[in-house]
Amino acid sequence: MKKNIFDSALDTSSLFLDKELLRHSHVPNELPHRDSEIESIGFNLVEALKGHIPSNMILYGVTGAGKTAVIRFICDQLVAKGKELNRVVNPLVLNCRNIDTQYRVLAHLGNSLIEDFEEKIPFTGWPTDRVFGKLVKRMDAMGGVHVIVLDEIDHLVKKSGDDLLYNLTNLNADLKNARSCVIGISNDLTFTDYLDPRVRSRLGQEDVIFNPYKASHLEDILRMRSEIGISKDAIDGGVIELCSALAAQEHGDARKALDLLRVSTEKADQEGSTLVCERHVRMAQNQIECDQITPVIATLPFQQKLVLYSVLINEENGLNNIATGEVYEAYKQACRFAGVNFLTQRRVTDLISNLDMLGLISAKTVSRGRYGRSKEINSCIPATIIASEIMRNADQGMIPVVQGRFKLQSRL
Repeated sequence: MKKNIFDSALDTSSLFLDKELLRHSHVPNELPHRDSEIESIGFNLVEALKGHIPSNMILYGVTGAGKTAVIRFICDQLVAKGKELNRVVNPLVLNCRNIDTQYRVLAHLGNSLIEDFEEKIPFTGWPTDRVFGKLVKRMDAMGGVHVIVLDEIDHLVKKSGDDLLYNLTNLNADLKNARSCVIGISNDLTFTDYLDPRVRSRLGQEDVIFNPYKASHLEDILRMRSEIGISKDAIDGGVIELCSALAAQEHGDARKALDLLRVSTEKADQEGSTLVCERHVRMAQNQIECDQITPVIATLPFQQKLVLYSVLINEENGLNNIATGEVYEAYKQACRFAGVNFLTQRRVTDLISNLDMLGLISAKTVSRGRYGRSKEINSCIPATIIASEIMRNADQGMIPVVQGRFKLQSRL
């Protein structure tokens, strides 16, 4: 019988006890260094256990600051205590990056309350007021207090406006046998600027700010997870400290810290090593950076690829803190090589801002006195990633651009 390719992999011992415990989707029984945030949110949501309406809240903080983990942890505790007290509390958590229109959010909330015999709200096709009415009816039928959690709420508002939030924050006026509150989670401290003042005052009744984790905080998180997820004595000294320090450089991102430790252990497993060492962390860092940045570069619109390449070709020519005008001159040459019409400098400036938002470049606006304001542009792509090759392989139109001979000026 022919040997299966997975036989050897299945027979190989692993350094992991349970890999899932090292993923950021796992909600542990303890959340170190988030006691004050848990206390603030819990003090508000305890009203649900009394049958009262909790205040609406917004949770702010950078990516990886533990906002989603904390709210899921609290919701689990809320449901458990509700069952103990025979109180109906019903947390409804959804991610607005995946469910990003008013209709889809209302349909998702309504279908999460469905009984076996009830009609499911279709993916599309109903008038919005009918979907809203069905949601209200099902909330009333269940009774109790419904806690609606909208993760990445800023994405929903920027894409679809604030009509949904107006309706959700006004739900209690339509509910007869139930109560509800809304908790928004956002990485953007300024997203409420997009809201109607009436919605802003209703939604932002209480704000909780999640400060970034420090390196020492991340060490505690990684040690706690590694003790239950990785074999004892399998981690070399300095590994957890290095993972924490690297993640702390990027706004104290606990997700990155966990990814680094998990991928480092995977690298040690692949080598057949019995010890995870700092070399594996460096290998993991390179892999994670490539995994995150490569698809972003490959899927850029063609004009943005041309602008990015214009920044990179200037850097190859020895320039840094590149001015917008220098990028634009290289961009016009790139357009000629590609055989496309070039955009105005104003439009290219907008594309530079888009690349800055994606984290591929940094475009810092500086004052030049009487000469006005200008941008200083630099690439943020790690040296281990060859962006020109990624763009050329992803888009045939970039081949003549990468092969072109640019005429660039050097500064004195």
